[in-house]
Amino acid sequence: MSTTSPHPDPDRASLRFWGVRGSIPTPGPATARYGGNTTCIEVRVGGERIVIDAGSGIRGLGVALMKECGPEPLHLTLLHSHAHWDHIQGFPFFAPAYSKQTHIRVIGGNATTAGLPRVFADQMDGQRSFPFPFAALPSQITFEHIDAEGELRFSIGSVPVLACPTNHPGGSLGYRLETPHGGIVFLSDHETGGADEERIREFIAGAALMIADAQYDSTEILTRRGWGHGSVEEVVGLAASSGVERVYLFHHDPAHDDACLDRMLAEGQAHARQHRSDLVVDAAREGEEILL
Repeated sequence: MSTTSPHPDPDRASLRFWGVRGSIPTPGPATARYGGNTTCIEVRVGGERIVIDAGSGIRGLGVALMKECGPEPLHLTLLHSHAHWDHIQGFPFFAPAYSKQTHIRVIGGNATTAGLPRVFADQMDGQRSFPFPFAALPSQITFEHIDAEGELRFSIGSVPVLACPTNHPGGSLGYRLETPHGGIVFLSDHETGGADEERIREFIAGAALMIADAQYDSTEILTRRGWGHGSVEEVVGLAASSGVERVYLFHHDPAHDDACLDRMLAEGQAHARQHRSDLVVDAAREGEEILL
């Protein structure tokens, strides 16, 4: 596993962070190294383009995809975790959605079958919230609802995917993508230590890479229980006890500048040494690309 250039070997699985922040975008010099855009991750594996969440980071992804594909058709799958603003607010600015050559398969839960399209349509009402209506988008967009109480396994092309409800107010979904080079787990917006933690351990067990919500440090979490986010210490402990090979601290708090995240990363790495010497701990940085 390594950090690589913008054009990885097509026979490998690659992941790129387009947005790593939680709650609200925080651009500026104090967040330049880790990034200020909200949640958006791109995975390429098995010839599939898979996007996880449509936070403000999806705007930059859209620009890059339009340059890459030009007039050619673009097919992608958008895995939707939940409807909180920081996970959907970038979609109205996703340039490929305005092209009739684009096909977007949206998969998500925490809504009824009819309600999932409303998540995207309500913020593009053509009036109060956004000037262009969702219904007028020329791209071809389909929606598939995941029932958190039903079947959570599905495929994107040849890529097996498992969804998992997380411990978050209003509900959210984590995702696990199985690649020929190991499992990639997205576990954002999850508060560790809940009654269902054994189920979470099974979900992440043995993953090659886990992207995990570690919004708070060990002091902040004491006053923020119930907010639906993790702490560095608890996330590292969860990864260490579940056989995860590499964990990326993610969903950075808007109040945490680069210097603060440096300290939190060092804290996480220290915890890893106490738990399991071979566990690699890093922090997600906007623009970073990882090759499995």
